[in-house]
Amino acid sequence: MHFNWLTSGDENLATKRACIDMEYSLRPKITRFLLKKIDGDFCSDFSCFYFDVDLKRKWVWISEKTPMEYIKKMLPDFDTEINGTNIFSVA
Repeated sequence: MHFNWLTSGDENLATKRACIDMEYSLRPKITRFLLKKIDGDFCSDFSCFYFDVDLKRKWVWISEKTPMEYIKKMLPDFDTEINGTNIFSVA
């Protein structure tokens, strides 16, 4: 699982710490979601999943680097379960 952090270009210690904190909260949430939605039909170490994260808005998008077959399986419920609202999230 890979995260691309969209920050305002500010790479100070506080920003790096915020990215780490948010990643630690996102990983288990997204992992549980993937296990439920993908039904074991994926790369075993989650390395084929990519996400773009807007730190300021605390929003996660499915990156276009993720294979389309997985994006299609994730899209119906991703935004509701991960972001808390139903807005299309492919970066």
